[in-house]
Order: sequence, then structure tokens, then C-alpha cells
Amino acid sequence: MKPIEFVGNSLDDLREFPVGARRECGYHLDRVQHGFDPSDWKPMPTVGSGVREIRVREQGGAFRVIYVAKLADRVYVLHCFQKRTQQTARADLDLAGRRYKQIVSEVQDRAGERT
Repeated sequence: MKPIEFVGNSLDDLREFPVGARRECGYHLDRVQHGFDPSDWKPMPTVGSGVREIRVREQGGAFRVIYVAKLADRVYVLHCFQKRTQQTARADLDLAGRRYKQIVSEVQDRAGERT
């Protein structure tokens, strides 16, 4: 099982979701930790290589968790947010992209320290 690392304030943002959405996201993140795909996801190549988005629809709206599980030995949760429009807001994609670049840099630095 891969541990989860929440980047930036993504854990606080997830905790702001309504209880049902939070539980469903937790269930899907557990599946990812165990090597399985969430039941509703899509790739997010505009954010970075291997980045995916968990999609949860609740009575209170649409909720998203952007993560990457292909780097190193853990699942990195880059961003959690409530979707307000049909198209994902540029600000949400940019934030996830910055966090992805940060994680890639940190993983490469750790790999360089081991050699």
C-alpha cells in the first residue's frame, strides 16, 4: 500500500467537502493506494505526466481530487476543489501544475541524494 502525501493545503480543502463527498473521495484514494483505479476518473495530461482526477458528484455539486500515483513510492494529492462550471477553472489547473512540478523536483532531488 502506498502512503498518501497531501501537497500544500489539499488536505484542508478535502476536509471542507461535504461529508458524503469527503467519504467517497477517501474511498477512491484508498483504492489508488492499493493499486486500483477510482471508479470515475480522467487523465489530466495538461497538469503533468501520470496526473489523474477523481470525479465525485454529490447533491451538493461536483468535487474533484487531482493526484499522481506514478512518482516514487507514494500517492501525491495535488489539489482538491469543488467544480463550479462545466470546464475546470484555469486557476485550479495552474495550482495543480505548480504543485506537480514541485513534487517532481523533490523526487528528483531525493533520487540524486541516493546516488
